[in-house]
Amino acid sequence: MKAFLILEDGTVFSGTSIGSTREVISEIVFNTSMTGYLEILTDPSYAGQAVVMTYPLIGNYGICYKDMESKTLWPDGYIVRELSRIPSNFRSEDNIQTILEKHQIPGICGIDTRALTKILREKGTMNGMITTNENYCFEEVKEKIKTYTCKDVVKKVTCKEKTLLECKGLRVALLDFGAKENIVRSLTKRRCEVIIYPAETKAEEIFAANPDGIMLSNGPGDPKECVSIIKEIKKLYDSDIPIFAICLGHQLMALATGADTHKMKYGHRGGNHPVQDLRTGRVYISSQNHGYVVNKDTIDPNIAEPSFINVNDKTNEGLRYLGKDIFTVQFHPEACPGPQDTAFLFDRFVNMMVVSHLDKGGTIRCPEIMI
Repeated sequence: MKAFLILEDGTVFSGTSIGSTREVISEIVFNTSMTGYLEILTDPSYAGQAVVMTYPLIGNYGICYKDMESKTLWPDGYIVRELSRIPSNFRSEDNIQTILEKHQIPGICGIDTRALTKILREKGTMNGMITTNENYCFEEVKEKIKTYTCKDVVKKVTCKEKTLLECKGLRVALLDFGAKENIVRSLTKRRCEVIIYPAETKAEEIFAANPDGIMLSNGPGDPKECVSIIKEIKKLYDSDIPIFAICLGHQLMALATGADTHKMKYGHRGGNHPVQDLRTGRVYISSQNHGYVVNKDTIDPNIAEPSFINVNDKTNEGLRYLGKDIFTVQFHPEACPGPQDTAFLFDRFVNMMVVSHLDKGGTIRCPEIMI
């Protein structure tokens, strides 16, 4: 069946329908990863967006459900050059076509994704419609495409109730703004007891659990929309509890402490973004997925200092908060692009919690967690 991608500037790409045949309007973004398509499809940070894969062949190693970052697929649509319908991999349990159909995600293949990506890079991220209606009229749909906005997506992706993952180690309160499963795995692997909280949980409820540390997760959308969440994060900042924040969590902490964020022209999405540690000068390969960034010119030098920058465009990639046990990063240390270049940040967080816990006169229930 034919399918069409109609961009808000009037550009139209025609290809073949994959997945669901329902019509969808979304923000069109591109990801430069060569692998990890299942992790991308199950990343809650893509809620409200349709994803273009720049790598030309997608699906050749199939679907392994253990690799999912959440229990469902989050993008509004999926756009590829060529879809492999017969995967070859001993771990494969399914194929992309089936999983897209199962989760009602519309897609299109057989289009020139290189040309599409060049448009998005030159003109910036824009909205588009995926449709199988061959009799579409651009004049009739252009206003609807242009006025689409991605709203309240954190509320859509966050957990509905508190969940406790028991362990004998340090207790971490994880605020779920769209948390990937590998963040939880990275903490439990280090013998942490994790309590997962819905995004709009009050700070007082978190304090009542007496956590050794607080984790602010990744998530979708414009961070400035999260007004009530930012107020609660300011309360967390004012406490003496160690905090580690990733992606959206990094942006929300910056907003809570007086800095500003802005939307990027086309964002950073892929598994090959170089970031530099400003203390050591060392460069790491990172996985990224964000369309907003902390404006480095608005960071109060009395509150925080930049810890990482993006080597390509010099945008801010991390902050270290002065006089606080708080550090945040824009990239994803729980992912495996290098393959594990920045996983050490979880060890740093655990060390920070251990020192803080001992300084308060506590004892470590599970001494082997000390890194």
